[in-house]
Amino acid sequence: MENLLALQTLEYKTSLTKAEPSPQRDALRAKVPGQILGHYDRLMARGKKGVAIVRHGVCGECHIQVPIGSLGALTFGTDIQLCGNCGRYLYLPEDEPMGHEAVAAPVVKTPKRAKKKPADVLR
Repeated sequence: MENLLALQTLEYKTSLTKAEPSPQRDALRAKVPGQILGHYDRLMARGKKGVAIVRHGVCGECHIQVPIGSLGALTFGTDIQLCGNCGRYLYLPEDEPMGHEAVAAPVVKTPKRAKKKPADVLR
């Protein structure tokens, strides 16, 4: 997935300068399997990014929460995952915690105890 993310970054930089394909781009494309590259190219042909970075358990492109099973697979590197909403490949950076744990838990307020009133003093 790192190769695909590097390829995306390189292609966006070269599209801004209108440069011809470079050997570095060709080397990165050679490291990515054909089926994955085909899906990536279809997304790029539509003007969309092919890889979305997951931050705080949310797809970085469509901003939809990623299922916990997909986050687990991304964390342990067992399988390549696609976003269920936008279809982009998901990339979980090394420094990112496992998604749902990173989202702040709701604050639970404990009920306050009633203050004791001083006993009526005889006057």
